[in-house]
Amino acid sequence: MEGDMKSESLHQRGVTFVELAATVAIAAILGSIAVPGFVRLHRSNQRTVVINDFLHSVFFARSESLKRRSTVSICRSNDGSTCANNAPNWNGGWIVFENLDSDQPANSDPGEPVLLRRDAIVGGTLTSNRASFSFRPYGQGDVNGTLIYCPTTDAANNARAIIISHTGRPRTSNRDANGNALKC
Repeated sequence: MEGDMKSESLHQRGVTFVELAATVAIAAILGSIAVPGFVRLHRSNQRTVVINDFLHSVFFARSESLKRRSTVSICRSNDGSTCANNAPNWNGGWIVFENLDSDQPANSDPGEPVLLRRDAIVGGTLTSNRASFSFRPYGQGDVNGTLIYCPTTDAANNARAIIISHTGRPRTSNRDANGNALKC
């Protein structure tokens, strides 16, 4: 019996090279399958954040216009306090402000309170056919327009449009007005 215990204690316990290599190979295969899915998920999440941020700004501007009984506007902004109507896109961010003089395109003047600021976007480009959107408390406003978000990669499959109706109601789409895929 004493000899059995000695022989058992002399055996080393561990993993063989073949077992280790097989485990690493399986992990590499699973990783190569999972990584593209995570990349797509990350891109989709970036798009969703940008789209939802702008939709939130539209809903906020509409409700503030009613609450304040004055014109509330959304404009491009690179500094979070003034409009950048000549900016080529909305990538620098945007502001929502009370447009007391109801100018068009909307321009934030001294004394007009900024109600909401959105920082620069990452992972894509947000363009529109309008420099600003203004919401009035009663009646139709000067708001209809389309914004298109194009991600930096795989834009053909991940572009989204925010379409704002003449009454200020937004909706999203992955198609243009003719039913075609969005062009970035």
